[in-house]
Amino acid sequence: MIVLLSPAKTLDFESVLPSFTPTTPHFAEEAGSLARSAANLTQKKLAELMHISPKLAKLNAERFRDFADLPDRPALFAFAGDVYTGFEAHTLDDAGVAFAQDHVRMLSGLYGLLRPLDAIRPYRLEMGTRWAPRQKRLTDWWGDRIAALLRAQLAEEGSGTILNLASQEYYAAVEGKLAGTRIIDVDFREPGPNGPRFISFNAKRARGMMARWMCEHHVTDIDAMRGFDSDGYRFDAAESDDNRWRFTRS
Repeated sequence: MIVLLSPAKTLDFESVLPSFTPTTPHFAEEAGSLARSAANLTQKKLAELMHISPKLAKLNAERFRDFADLPDRPALFAFAGDVYTGFEAHTLDDAGVAFAQDHVRMLSGLYGLLRPLDAIRPYRLEMGTRWAPRQKRLTDWWGDRIAALLRAQLAEEGSGTILNLASQEYYAAVEGKLAGTRIIDVDFREPGPNGPRFISFNAKRARGMMARWMCEHHVTDIDAMRGFDSDGYRFDAAESDDNRWRFTRS
């Protein structure tokens, strides 16, 4: 089983790193090429494309300009958004991180597909961006490359199963390109006055918690993932089917 996660806009390149040996992203050259192309965009254009403030546009223009010289760190310890708050990578033991390296993958607009220990440089480039070199959008630029790598990694891993905890924006990069793969989508719900409801912030954290739970317990059997129970979540059999599972927090 391979778990898919989205990356995060919020990054942490300052906290103390545990002593893991970083690995090289499969698409490192492609990331460099995209960064060089993005460096030609003006700050105003970046602000329009990414729907960000002038201050953030300036930061990311500088990142693209200086990309080759920026510091790097393993992706699992660089991403710091809600999903990764739920994952709590800094408290996961060495065996859990090693398990994650084999069974967790992060989709990325710049790097395509990342293992947890793949070294990345600071960036912001969302998969849904309507820009790419010689293409109208980033998903067109990546084409089948991300899916082909994921298919190869699934074949090597052997289960033929994906637990999809990525957002729709990022999963679009491989959607419809994984024929023969069993794909389980997960829906996280919270109690509400009119029944279980979806809350984005909580769902993002729950995705990270579920990925961590798998790594903590070294789960390789997809059906065993129904036992996920962190933070009060429970599998809701009545609201689930073979390919879409619901977990509701009590």
